[in-house]
Parts: sequence; structure tokens; C-alpha cells
Amino acid sequence: MDRRGLRAIVLLVAVAVVGLVLVVARDPDGRPTSAAGARGGPDSSMAGPTTSALIGPTAIPGSSIWDEILAVPSPGPTSPPGSTGPPDPTKEPAPPAAPKPTPKPTPRPTAAPAPKPVACSVFPSTNVWNQRVDDLPVRDDSDALIAAIGNGALLHPDFSSLAWNGGKGYGIPINKVNLSTPTYHVSFDYADESDAGPYPIPSNPKIEGGSDAHLILWDTQGCNLYEIYAADKSGGHWYGGSGAIWDLRSNKLRPNGWTSADAAGLPILPGLARYDEVANGVIRHALRFTAPHTCDGHIYPARHDASDLSCGAYPPMGLRVRLKASVDISVFGPQAHVILLALKRYGMLLADNGSPWYVTGAPNANWNDDDLHAFNQLQGSDFEAVDTSNLR
Repeated sequence: MDRRGLRAIVLLVAVAVVGLVLVVARDPDGRPTSAAGARGGPDSSMAGPTTSALIGPTAIPGSSIWDEILAVPSPGPTSPPGSTGPPDPTKEPAPPAAPKPTPKPTPRPTAAPAPKPVACSVFPSTNVWNQRVDDLPVRDDSDALIAAIGNGALLHPDFSSLAWNGGKGYGIPINKVNLSTPTYHVSFDYADESDAGPYPIPSNPKIEGGSDAHLILWDTQGCNLYEIYAADKSGGHWYGGSGAIWDLRSNKLRPNGWTSADAAGLPILPGLARYDEVANGVIRHALRFTAPHTCDGHIYPARHDASDLSCGAYPPMGLRVRLKASVDISVFGPQAHVILLALKRYGMLLADNGSPWYVTGAPNANWNDDDLHAFNQLQGSDFEAVDTSNLR
């Protein structure tokens, strides 16, 4: 055999030996070991592995063609379909998506409750009937005027429970009406000083007994007051001596010189003692009273007079008197006490000719007649006339 053939045999043997060594010496994870059989570490001469030979002109440092030919693929995790790489063990799985809330229907806006109508009061708080007079001065002629009415005449309640007068009681009754009450035209004797109307009159109205026959119609819805003197119905038609209409939201007076359903040209309703007020424990207005004789003149707020007597000796219509502060009213019963306290604070207005010191009120089943009759413990000399010249 020549040298050239010998060289070929040697080369083939060498290649086979190197391949066998590489297969046997491979480490558990499939990577080739260095020629010394150890990884780089503290005792090695290098930090990383080295290959034992370079085979072929295309070999690269640290690898050989035999690595690719003889390498056994190691099993590894299978990536899920659609995955682009191995899962990140440090990354927490995303929480499940929250369920979409079920849409709720939008509630329809509810209309605001209609405001309650304002209660209809008996004239504004600034009205002369509703002003206190307990701090006003006494008239210079007070003694003479009180004597003209009657120093010794007893105070008397001109109203009662319904135990009297055939179940109607005494006093001037009040009819509350509204905008739906039927209205009537009324024929008046003093038409030139009366308001034409029409007047809202219920089918069976309560009318004061006696010759005065006052008919009081309080429209609590329209807030108007209708009053008729000597009211009477005949043949389906209403008649009266005189009639007047007031706007209860106004302080307007009647024309000077005009009468009303009262001789003084004043409204009657605001001067009545009413049980509902007494039951609430307070009266906040003046009361109405009568005197046997008045003069041929009137003072504010009266608009009319009904006498030919001289004002030098007799009281004028519209005179305001009050119960003296020195009078002890603690001994009276609860109903009488409320009324007498009002007479100290607001006093009384002289509105008509009649019995001396008769205080007017509306009949009511709840009045305590015994309580009210205790008024007769008081007399004219317990009162004083008030100077109201600056009261408007």
C-alpha cells in the first residue's frame, strides 16, 4: 500500500474515534463536554466549555458539524396553540373578566308635589284688628267715655254653646264657603252703600237670630269675606238691609261714610270670639262690643256712625278700649282667661249700638257657658279707652 492510501485509512480511523468519543462523553442535558471532561468552574482553566477539534472548513469555535448530526433533542414543555414562546413563570395569570352589569331602566322623573295653598287668614297681621294696644297711651277723656257706656255695667259674653236658642245657641254664626258655593244677587235696602255681589250662599246657611239677622260668609278658598245685615230669603230670592265684601288679604277700608253689615262700617268676622282660637290658647286680634248710646261721629278704623247724640258726652264708633293691666284674670277658667288676656293685649272695638259691654262671639257646642258667665265679675270701670290716633 502506498503512502497516500495509508494516510486515508488513518484519517478515517481518526474520524471514527473522535465521533465515538463525542457520543460517549455527552452530559445529561445533551450538551457536549470539553476535552478534559469538565465544565468551567472554579478549578477549570476557562469559564466556559471548549471543543476538542475543528472539523472542516465551515466549523465555528465551540461547535462541530457532529453536534448537529448526533444531537438528541431533549423533551421540553409544549407551548399551547397560538403561544409565541414559553410561559413566564413570574407572571400571574390575568383575572377573569368581570361580568357586564345588567343595565337598569332609567326611572321616569316624578312630578314635584303641588304646593299646599296658603291658609286664608282674617286680614294681614298689620291690619288694625290684629295690632296690639297694650302699650298705647290712655285717652285724656277715658273716664268720661267709660262712664257714658256704664261704669257699673257688667261684662257679658254675647255668645254661648248650642244648648240655648233651640239648639242654635247665641252669637253670630260663621258660614265657611268656597269657590264652588252657589252665588246669588241680593236686593239691599241701602244699595247705595252696599257691595253688589254676587254673594256665595249655601243652601241652608246659619243666620244670627233676632232682628239683626247677620249672615257671615267666609270664603276660605277665594279669601274673601261677605257679610249681610238683615238677611232673608223669600220666593227664591235673597234680600238684606246692607251688604259688604272684603278682600281678606288687604287692609283696605270701605269708603268713608259707608255702612256695612255693622253700624260702624266695619267687618264683623275679625271681631268675633271663636272657639277654635280659644282652644288653641290664644286670640291675636281685637274683639267687637256694643254700647247703649254712641255719638254722631266715628274714628279710625270705623267708617260710619248711627246716632244724633253729641260726641262730647257719648263714645264714637270705632272707640278702642282695653282691660286694665291691673285686673287679675288668674282666677278665671281656661276659656274666659284666653278671652280676657286678649282684651288686655288687643282690646275691643265699639261697632254697634246695643247692650253695654256685650262682647260678640260665634256660637259653638264646645263653649263652657259657666266659664264664660264668670265675665260678670268684671264691669265697665275695669276698662280704659285707648288713644289710637297714631294707629293705622
